[in-house]
Amino acid sequence: MDYKIPSATKIGHVHLKVSDLQRSIGFYCGLLGFEITTLYGSQAAFISAGGYHHHIGLNTWYSKDAPPAPVKAPGLFHTAILYPERKDLANILYRLMQENYPLTGAADHGVSEALYLDDPDGNGVELYWDKPRELWPQKADGSLEMYTHELDLDQLLRERDI
Repeated sequence: MDYKIPSATKIGHVHLKVSDLQRSIGFYCGLLGFEITTLYGSQAAFISAGGYHHHIGLNTWYSKDAPPAPVKAPGLFHTAILYPERKDLANILYRLMQENYPLTGAADHGVSEALYLDDPDGNGVELYWDKPRELWPQKADGSLEMYTHELDLDQLLRERDI
């Protein structure tokens, strides 16, 4: 296996099956702040940050009014949304707290800090920011030393825009 994916490759978007399109738009756009770029009738929406054609697709083509997928089954673990700066993560944490939206976890992974929650269909969502590369912890052999430590939410909140 000599092939290596080009280093500039990025994950372009995620497309989620949802049971209620309007409820999902309320979560991703109303709560998290994404913008609708286009609707496909009443069955699908494409949403983005900053005017990109879409970062997230939402559709009910095979899932309208269906129950959430089983937790202990193959499938998507979570969608990760990368924020540009720590203060942006602090701002969304504050927004979630103001809306009483529950977190399922929060962690310092050494390379990043993350908030975890579920969307209305039980799809996992990670909201995170990457620490500067020069701060990423390394093992003696030079590989990354990622871990899961408790994230101090009070300290994070002090970073938010006032």
